[in-house]
Amino acid sequence: MSEIRVTAEKLVEKPLTIAELRAAVQSGTTKAVDLAEGYYGRIQAHNPLLNVYLALTKERALEQAARVDAAAAKGETIGAMAGIPVGIKDVLTMDGTVTTAGSKILGGYRPPYDATSVKRLEAAGAVLLGKINCDEFAMGSSNENSAYGPVRNPVDTERVPGGSSGGSAAAVAANLAVATLGTDTGGSIRQPASFCGVVGVLPTYGRVSRYGLIAYASSLDRVGPFAANVRDAAEILSILAGHDPHDATSSRLPVADYAAESDKDVKGLKIGIPEEYFGEGLDPEVQAQIESGIDGLRAAGAEIKKISLKHTRYAIPTYYLVATAEASANLARFDGVRFGYRSPKSTNLSSMYKLSREEGFGAEVKRRILLGTYALSAGYYEAYYKKAQQVRRLLANEFMDAFAGVDAIVTPTSPIPPFKLGEKTDDPLAMYLADIYTVTASLAGICGISVPCGTTAAGLPVGMQVLGPHFGEAAAFRVARAVEAAQ
Repeated sequence: MSEIRVTAEKLVEKPLTIAELRAAVQSGTTKAVDLAEGYYGRIQAHNPLLNVYLALTKERALEQAARVDAAAAKGETIGAMAGIPVGIKDVLTMDGTVTTAGSKILGGYRPPYDATSVKRLEAAGAVLLGKINCDEFAMGSSNENSAYGPVRNPVDTERVPGGSSGGSAAAVAANLAVATLGTDTGGSIRQPASFCGVVGVLPTYGRVSRYGLIAYASSLDRVGPFAANVRDAAEILSILAGHDPHDATSSRLPVADYAAESDKDVKGLKIGIPEEYFGEGLDPEVQAQIESGIDGLRAAGAEIKKISLKHTRYAIPTYYLVATAEASANLARFDGVRFGYRSPKSTNLSSMYKLSREEGFGAEVKRRILLGTYALSAGYYEAYYKKAQQVRRLLANEFMDAFAGVDAIVTPTSPIPPFKLGEKTDDPLAMYLADIYTVTASLAGICGISVPCGTTAAGLPVGMQVLGPHFGEAAAFRVARAVEAAQ
């Protein structure tokens, strides 16, 4: 490989790969400190418009970068992420760093510990640039619900970047980080990845520890990476994945070398195309790009097979019952007593609870708490929450049956391209329907990847969703890499 030297002046819009940057830092042709300073320069220039970063951790980042440079200077083998600038979604805790979950109710909160995913990245040498904007408590599909203002899509700044991890996707798309961490409860990694034209990974539930993640819906929440290419995303997932004693739901299954798996071709793989994901509501331009991507997989030697996932039509109501019910329980802890915002207007215990939550939570969070509380209330639990869990089981079983005959499933990530800021804020149902193709995998607990798959005539990104069975990330990465190679 030719010598690579990266300086603040030479940073390009499309970043180098993790492997290229790591090799440059290892050889000393690029200093990790210079690389970090270059990214902070880009953040200073572009963040005022995009509103991606809520807090910068420059002192910690430069200390980490200096450690990497010192190790490289001694000829020591550096970590897999050594010197790589990474951003962290603001629902993941960082020791001593303001962590708000995009909410006023957590304004100024400084957790005393790192999330496991954060700790594992830093142990691998990553340079953590700062905390990234998101929809409040990860509730949203457009990143317009943040108490700290909306994030703009770098592809078209009049459009949304998707949500809830819109800031994380936008940071990679604008090269304000080489990679970022996001979270996905019903599509919050995959949909922003599609809208911003980057790669986003939903790991199998239990593959990555949730310790240090501020909970939205505990049976659905997952932590995963964003990157500019599939191989980088695969490399990061191998670092994040694995059992964590702090998270009882984390799996003890061995972790594959996902980057090496992504290098394998798709010849002989059986890929399912569910008819329910190509019907009413799918934008014609999105459909055309996805069908072109499927043709590319066929040309690469994959066997394309039509399948049916008939319970898909029940996914949105099922998701918005299960997720809101869990949100109602999880967000009860924000009461103005132990930490977070406390209303200065309160005069007694009852008014403190009421006013702190009324003033601290945004409209979408209140809407979901109310929905969830209603679904769990006496007289309605059996009709709503219990029924939703039963349908969830049907969805999961349907995927398991489908994967008995195929290695992966491909669909559009979103039925529509990125929409304009403010276009759907007055119509929550229309916003929820934008998640129609992503909530199914969330409910089933399976893995998925959104990979860029062309653009519309207006140049707006289109993402293809590649779904794999439980702990089937290896096959999903192979398919995603083939889609990427065909672009």
